[in-house]
Amino acid sequence: MRSRGSFLACAGGAAVTLMLLGSSLAGAAPRVDPPAGGLPGVAVPVLDWTDCGDGVYQCTPAQVPLDYRRPEGTRVTLQLRRWPAADPASRIGTLFIYAGGPGSSGWNWVQSFATSSIPEIRNRFDIVGFDPRGVHRSQPVSCLDGPAYREQWARVSTRETAGAFGKAVELAREWNAGCQAHSGGLLPYVGTEAQARDLDLLRAAVGDTRLTYFGGSYATYVGTVYANLFPRRIRAMVLDSGYDPGKYANDPYAYDYGQYQATESAMGRFLGWCAATVDRCAFAAGVTPPTGPTLVGKVRRLLEALDANPLRDPAGAVSVNGATMLSELTSRLNSGTRQWETLGTDLHLAETRTGPLMYAIGPSDAAFNAVNVSVECADRLYPSSRRELRTRLAKVAAEFPLTAPGMAYGPPAYDQTHAPACVGWPAARLSRYAGSYEARGSAPILVSGNTGDPDTPYADAVALSRILENGHLVTWEGEGHTARRKSACVEAYMYEYLLRLAVPPAGTVCRDAPIPA
Repeated sequence: MRSRGSFLACAGGAAVTLMLLGSSLAGAAPRVDPPAGGLPGVAVPVLDWTDCGDGVYQCTPAQVPLDYRRPEGTRVTLQLRRWPAADPASRIGTLFIYAGGPGSSGWNWVQSFATSSIPEIRNRFDIVGFDPRGVHRSQPVSCLDGPAYREQWARVSTRETAGAFGKAVELAREWNAGCQAHSGGLLPYVGTEAQARDLDLLRAAVGDTRLTYFGGSYATYVGTVYANLFPRRIRAMVLDSGYDPGKYANDPYAYDYGQYQATESAMGRFLGWCAATVDRCAFAAGVTPPTGPTLVGKVRRLLEALDANPLRDPAGAVSVNGATMLSELTSRLNSGTRQWETLGTDLHLAETRTGPLMYAIGPSDAAFNAVNVSVECADRLYPSSRRELRTRLAKVAAEFPLTAPGMAYGPPAYDQTHAPACVGWPAARLSRYAGSYEARGSAPILVSGNTGDPDTPYADAVALSRILENGHLVTWEGEGHTARRKSACVEAYMYEYLLRLAVPPAGTVCRDAPIPA
């Protein structure tokens, strides 16, 4: 993470009913379509597309059940946006793009996806994105407000101390209480199974008998769950930087470990490049000898200096410390090698306490992470043992000493930082999907993975392609998170598959240089 008339699910706006048969909600065994028995009929939303106000994109709300076990009850309103196919005569159908995160806006993503795709994609598909339940325009989850969340970050350090674990538990308890107070009625229903069922209602609402889908990162898990609930309703599905679904949902400590490892490894590769390319990496200037380990020490000292003497706002409150800089630094690795030179410059600026890495946590971080934590805690079952939590956090802090301590013992934030919050999560997991994940009987599903992904380990994409009965893997030998807009080679396979359902040969590996930023 866009007159061509209103496209309605039925003539005259009459209500349509879709039988969503089978359910794994609340931990019941999953069924695939068409099963025996099932849920009561669920009304398909009627979409009334109107101009978004820009003369290019069209928007509409869509109402879906809050609780699919009681579909006649409370509704959630999702906000959708679309790019109408530029060549209606050759239109294939709707391409649903699903934003990752969790917490990213698919509504916002429509414009950049449409404008960066090849003309044939824009010509032949309506491109539809939306804010999933709990995100931005679609009844957003709220936990802590911006000032309260920033204050949490001000209380942590990137240096592991004897009290780090107790502080992490305290921060998680405060966070969870805020989530329950502000969004307690929504928390049980933001899990991925409910999101996959929303997606199927929207597929029906646009009139497609089968789904065409593109999802990256977390959205690959949404796609995987959809494929297992509705395997015969798939036309084409691209899962870019795929999750290992069973590990994500049912062995979360192991999944977190892989993410910590991927982040630390990517940081090491960047610093190794910096040391070997002094003429392009300002952060290596003045270091003798410039090696990866010496630059690791330099980063650590920079973080510790900010912890000891943080930047403060005019009111005297901490605005930037080692923890906030580490968060920004690790997130920037997702852009890959095309941004390494800029990152080296920004690290050099950080030595003078200036530049983009002097990042202050703000309301947008509180909003994004409210969804990110809430969805993953709804999806994932961590053991309830506080002793195991202590042991697991200590393990990653020891094994990945540059990046993990500040993340493991910090406030609830992105992905692998969720364990303290999820162990004590206050809400029922009524929208969690627990498996299976083979998607038996589905159409071919295309999975992509980057060998140098700092966020979703490449091994996860390999695992997903093997778990899916009809999974097909394309690999990019490159750095960064997700292959789209990084590898033109992988993009070409993606587009050919979406347009003509052609999957790449087994063992396909792309080795092209990254697309310039």
